[in-house]
Amino acid sequence: MKKLDKVGFYTALYGVVIILLWIGAFKFTPTEAKAIKPLVINSPLMSWMYNFLSEMSVSKLIGITEIGTGILLGFYPWFKKAGFVGGILTSITFLVTLSFIFTTPNLIRQIDGFWIVDAFILKDLMGLGIGLW
Repeated sequence: MKKLDKVGFYTALYGVVIILLWIGAFKFTPTEAKAIKPLVINSPLMSWMYNFLSEMSVSKLIGITEIGTGILLGFYPWFKKAGFVGGILTSITFLVTLSFIFTTPNLIRQIDGFWIVDAFILKDLMGLGIGLW
């Protein structure tokens, strides 16, 4: 791998690791638990969790998953198998969050004739790409 390629790869890899760890940790706050509820409750893949768990517990479970995924992905340089599992989990994580675009009402709207997606979900395309890589 050429030096610039290597710098780019590790910047992207650890960028996603930091995002997963940071957003995962934020899931332990009441503010984030409340903020993600409209996304999760409208998801056919995830809404069932509210039948068994509280709003805060659902958020913490998602946070634990994101933190674990970030840790596994971060181990890639030393433990390729852990990194591989982390890549699979990263891909699943970002595919699920991207699915919110289609399952959450009013997430896509128009401002000044320009279509936008709320909740910064489109950034997850980059995370999906790193997970697949």
